[in-house]
Amino acid sequence: MSIFSNAISFHFLFLVIFTTTTYGTIFKIQNNCAETVWAAAIPGGGRQLEPRQSWIINLKPNKPQTGQIWARTNCSFSKSGHGTCDSGDCNGGLQCQSAQSNGTSPYTLVEYSLNQNNNIEDFVNLSFANGFNIEIDISPVGIFESGQSESRVISYYMIVFCPKELREGNNATTARHFIIQNQCPYTVWAAAIPGGGQQLNSGQSWTLNVGPGTTGGRIWGRTNCSFDASGRRGCETGDCGGILRCQRYGTPPNTLAEFALNQFNNMDFYDISLVDGFNIPMDFIPLTSTCKNLECSADINGKCPNELRALGGCNNPCTVFKTNDYCCTNGQGSCAPTNFSRFFKERCPDAYSYPQDDATSTLTCTTGGNYRVVFCP
Repeated sequence: MSIFSNAISFHFLFLVIFTTTTYGTIFKIQNNCAETVWAAAIPGGGRQLEPRQSWIINLKPNKPQTGQIWARTNCSFSKSGHGTCDSGDCNGGLQCQSAQSNGTSPYTLVEYSLNQNNNIEDFVNLSFANGFNIEIDISPVGIFESGQSESRVISYYMIVFCPKELREGNNATTARHFIIQNQCPYTVWAAAIPGGGQQLNSGQSWTLNVGPGTTGGRIWGRTNCSFDASGRRGCETGDCGGILRCQRYGTPPNTLAEFALNQFNNMDFYDISLVDGFNIPMDFIPLTSTCKNLECSADINGKCPNELRALGGCNNPCTVFKTNDYCCTNGQGSCAPTNFSRFFKERCPDAYSYPQDDATSTLTCTTGGNYRVVFCP
């Protein structure tokens, strides 16, 4: 199957048990990402963290309480603290105020319940139920006496964003650049997870900076869009919930460039996928001579089988028929190429034509370089 799939709800939980009933709690949030991250906490608010900066949140003792901590990316705020973020946005505010302003998916989430069961247990939970935007580590640092009258004992937790990126000896500390170019004779609204989205008129380009270690990344083009001044309305193909700056995957049909950076043996995995159908011709080009270019520039829309035709594109048969024969839902080896998948493969041999088309479709690149995605090459 393709190396990428939609996020699955997952939780990691650890429990800390105390022998005293009078303690406070400190969360130290450390940004080890190579780029700025906007930390968010309820309770707590929010804070812009440059690389290596940290933020300490103090919570009161002797009170059962719950809360959440997460990271926001690619944010832009005015002096008054109003703006937007590509992921984790909380109602457009720098300071996240309440449970009603929880982040907008996708985002990696730390959840906690403190002073439970007669003030002797903390529960701390790492959740992917709202998707994933950056890697997070949680460490219970310890328990120590504070010397303050209001709290005899303090429990201390370390929350680290991008724990692998700025460690000594790591050669993957800088962002990768994806240059997205529109060579179509019409406007394309580029979309990326992570990254958001941007309108590209014919001949324009957008440079997307992606953190090292990013998994499940994808880039696609949207067509025939109409957005109002607030960046809302929708697109004929590739629409991502009716917003300009995508925070979730696009609606089929859409041609996909997919990637996972700095994986096994520090390799990048990358592919062009037609598993969500086809709307725009695309090339996916590593900017190094040692890695293979991927191409999918055939006239698929013009020759699309009648059963797969869609407004502005050509559906993959899985989208239309939703059976194991086309979607491979029964696991590895449960499906094989079909006449419909061969239609795509014959025209774009570099691309995924069905979910288990791995052998000829996923490539690796070990140089740690940058990439170019070209619409209508």
